[in-house]
Amino acid sequence: MAAWRAPLAWLACLLLLAAGMAWLEPLFRWFQPDTRQVIYPHADFLTLLGRHLLVVGVAALLAVVIGVGAAVLVTRPAGRDFLPLVAQAASMGQTFPPVAVLALAVPVLGFGTWPIIVALLLYGLLPIVRNTLAGLQGIDPSVLEAARGMGMGGVQQLLQVELPLAVPVILAGIRTSVTINIATAALGATVGASNLGAPIISGIVNGNTAYVLQGALLIGLLALAVDSAFERLQRRWISSGIG
Repeated sequence: MAAWRAPLAWLACLLLLAAGMAWLEPLFRWFQPDTRQVIYPHADFLTLLGRHLLVVGVAALLAVVIGVGAAVLVTRPAGRDFLPLVAQAASMGQTFPPVAVLALAVPVLGFGTWPIIVALLLYGLLPIVRNTLAGLQGIDPSVLEAARGMGMGGVQQLLQVELPLAVPVILAGIRTSVTINIATAALGATVGASNLGAPIISGIVNGNTAYVLQGALLIGLLALAVDSAFERLQRRWISSGIG
């Protein structure tokens, strides 16, 4: 448990702030002394936090399945011809602005959660695809030759040798993708998604700095908690001698 002290500390700060935001009203009133309402009133912060995590989690799960799966396929002999195409497609997904994705997705998917999930999925693919390719292609060829010499088939070699060795690099890509998308998910509030971006957008629209700070602080703490958790996972995998 000592190794998880930092992630747990950030998580505790996040939950305490989300649950006790109302107790900090005097502090936020210092930023907005002439405003009647300084604590975001339209939803409970724990509820917004849960919805934010749900959106980021679903997008991350889809990005991992698609990104790792595509990278694995194009590193197999039958799929090597598609490697440049997959790499370029992932790059295009991140260079395409999330706001533009939202604008295009709303007419098809409607307002709410799904447009921001699609935007986060496209935006989060590149680090996962790149790191999975780097991890799989960076394995010493002699290790793969030894695996084949032991009689391992293609699937067995992938599951027992290649992926375990590539996990630290893949985790680094997932960590980057998820951490970036925690902040990017706030844009979902512009298309009706209820998450931690709602106080920020409402604060910008109404000129209420207190609302903006409340959303930003919670998103920042969530990013720190998730990022430090991934760091511990990477260290644990490497120190275990598996990766």
